[in-house]
Amino acid sequence: MRILVMTAVAAEQDAVLRGINNDPRFDVVAGGVGPVAAAISTTKVIAKGEYDLVISAGIGGGFIGRADVGSIVVATDIIAADLGAQTTEGFASIEQLGFGISRVPVDQELATKVADAFQKAELSTFTGPVLTLSTVTGSFETAEDLALRVEGATVEAMEGFGVALAAHDAKLPVLEIRTISNPVGPRDKSSWKIKEALQQLEKASSVLAEVL
Repeated sequence: MRILVMTAVAAEQDAVLRGINNDPRFDVVAGGVGPVAAAISTTKVIAKGEYDLVISAGIGGGFIGRADVGSIVVATDIIAADLGAQTTEGFASIEQLGFGISRVPVDQELATKVADAFQKAELSTFTGPVLTLSTVTGSFETAEDLALRVEGATVEAMEGFGVALAAHDAKLPVLEIRTISNPVGPRDKSSWKIKEALQQLEKASSVLAEVL
């Protein structure tokens, strides 16, 4: 199996590379921050190689009560949570507007297999929808709105939907794996656990190399 892992930045890329320990089945690419950069980068890499699976991997924010700081989340769905329009009745998704899709399903069998492997490795693991936003949340009000709008919302990040849409267009299965550095809500950088989340990403990647 040939596997493409897309991260946003070099620190995430390095964590994945340490975890997979030079496994030749994996290509790990830092594609940039945000869904547009992620989609463009992923499309370019897919066009140059032959892959069986695409994974969006990195750190992210966990919704309170759904994903603890320091845990790992395996996506059940990858959702562009801000792709749509504001109306007088509230947010309308791109599907409701009739213009496309805001949700890409993951390979459920593989997602379950990976989540089970993380748990067997005694890594704190959750599953649920992972939201992609171009502007990350900075208030409790926005966090609550997203949690109410997307049932089971578990993680907020910035690249998954871009990666997933590129994989979907190439008819390749996709997964998203996030390790949690902070809760979704007000931006209190002093409480962020980025180093610890990157360490968890390395551990998760080591398990991926064993189970895939």
